[in-house]
Amino acid sequence: MLKSKTFLAVDLGAGSVKAAEFEASEGGGLRLLKFGVKPLGLAGSQDAARENVIKKAIAELIAEGGFSASSAPTTLCAPGFQVFSKFVKLPPVDTSKVTQIIQYEAQQNVPFPLAETAWDYQILGTSPGGELEVLLVAIKSDIVEKQIFGAAEAAKLKTQTVDCSIGALANAFRFSYADQEGCSLLIDIGAKTSNVLLFEANKYYARSVNVGANAITQEFAAESKLRFDEAEKFKLAEGFVSLGGAYEEPDNPKVAAVSKVARNVLTRLHLQVNQTIQFYRTQQGGGAPVRVFLCGGGSIMPYAGQFFQEKLNLPVDFFNPFRSVEIAPDINVEELERVAQCFGEVVGLGLRNIAQCPVELNLVPKASLARQEFNSKKPYLLASAFALSLGVWAFGMFSQRTATVYQEGAAKIDETLTPLNSTKDSLEREEAKLKKLSDEAKQLGEWLENRVYWADILGEMRRVLVETERASRVKLGADVGVWIDKLYSTEPAPELAAAAEEESPRPRFMMDPILAKRYGLKVTGGEGEGDSAEGAKKSANSTNEVAVLNLTIRAVNLRAKANSELAYEVERNMKSSPLFDDKETQLSGTLDQVEDSAVSFTFPLKVKLKRPIKL
Repeated sequence: MLKSKTFLAVDLGAGSVKAAEFEASEGGGLRLLKFGVKPLGLAGSQDAARENVIKKAIAELIAEGGFSASSAPTTLCAPGFQVFSKFVKLPPVDTSKVTQIIQYEAQQNVPFPLAETAWDYQILGTSPGGELEVLLVAIKSDIVEKQIFGAAEAAKLKTQTVDCSIGALANAFRFSYADQEGCSLLIDIGAKTSNVLLFEANKYYARSVNVGANAITQEFAAESKLRFDEAEKFKLAEGFVSLGGAYEEPDNPKVAAVSKVARNVLTRLHLQVNQTIQFYRTQQGGGAPVRVFLCGGGSIMPYAGQFFQEKLNLPVDFFNPFRSVEIAPDINVEELERVAQCFGEVVGLGLRNIAQCPVELNLVPKASLARQEFNSKKPYLLASAFALSLGVWAFGMFSQRTATVYQEGAAKIDETLTPLNSTKDSLEREEAKLKKLSDEAKQLGEWLENRVYWADILGEMRRVLVETERASRVKLGADVGVWIDKLYSTEPAPELAAAAEEESPRPRFMMDPILAKRYGLKVTGGEGEGDSAEGAKKSANSTNEVAVLNLTIRAVNLRAKANSELAYEVERNMKSSPLFDDKETQLSGTLDQVEDSAVSFTFPLKVKLKRPIKL
């Protein structure tokens, strides 16, 4: 039963935050009152930056859209790339043992400890063989606490449910397209992941795949040497899905490039869609789809519908989640039509407030529920404390004015207050201990975050070098191999650098055996393998943070001019990385001059981190 006339639905996607305010219509359906979208950029799909980006986006969206944040209950949707989901079949058992069996299946299937997880399940029905068909979903509790509940509380939203994208989409589709017969295929193309859902009269199956629209932007940005935000803007303004075959390419080379990249990415998605359909038919006993619906931000690219119609040989239409939703008169319908295909999850969240839905999931951790319950009682506790304080003050004033008459009573009051003061001192000591523990936990959290950040940095460096190899191979017409020979967290002292040279005389490099075979090189032991770690250990660091990484890059010798071009290509790609400062990231010395017969050459590179790592 609704406790408020209106309610909010907020979808925290990887690429954008979508919000809508609804109320129940007279016929028992939904009525849309307000809506809004706030893009997140690349940071929305990066765990290290997502928390702050989400908080800022929700606050701006609520303020700009005029939503009833303080009074309306809110249902949130976690993004697909952070939620684990799996369909499992359970043997027929007594009703009393179903929960126990599902708990066991969750322990076996969820890829992280259940104690650190918020998870839920939905019994979807029974197979012809009598087996229970169950949908399991799980998400790490700290993600809910920080990125979902934390962001909602910062915006003063009254959160009651945390749903997941495949559940919300299923409810929205059943509500909007209940009249469809046969098997329907819904492809939701998100920013980082895509959802593939199949619906029949009494069956439902869904799968998330790691192919999204951000891949188009990232690959186009790398190919065109653009920043992610510039590539995304160009993709939305000029991009389309190449039709392939005998169609003439566009005159603009950037438009041609983004169209080819889009077709390649959607081809990978099509392979995953085909695998999902095959699994659904063979393992789930489902039927072949007879129609296709597209939704999500990635579906807006021109010719995406024609692409899937060509590949699947089925009629394709765009999923309209507002098909059965009443629209308020003051809504800008033209603006809504431009983003309607992205609001499938939002409509599914809104339905949770007015009816019992086919898929009812809630990923709110127990700790969050307890805190939410305490916060709801806090005003009453404060009012009680204020009333108590007012009563004590009034009693004190009364006692002072009648001290000569009631001295004996005042003495008894003093005896009562003495143990209370002792209790107060004890509480203050415990409060100090609690603050110390809180500070220590905060410091530990920063250390853990930096530990993950190191992995992001090294992974980004690897991506840059791989992209440099690919681009240089096309540009120079020769096989290129580039890798990190040494890595220092600061500039090493001269005596340490000299000692490192003595311990590992040149040539100092270590390549993957497959890469060495590709270039016809002989693997020279493992001496270079520890250079990075050894250099980091030996570097003398007089500060409490790491802001600069000094690298020695080694590459296959291509002769002097080609070597210089390769070094500058590495520098340009490092500068374009979202993790490194493009102004202070630069070549920091001279290029290693080697003979043409030399196997490899080196050059120094200084990398400035945009976010220094606290030690």
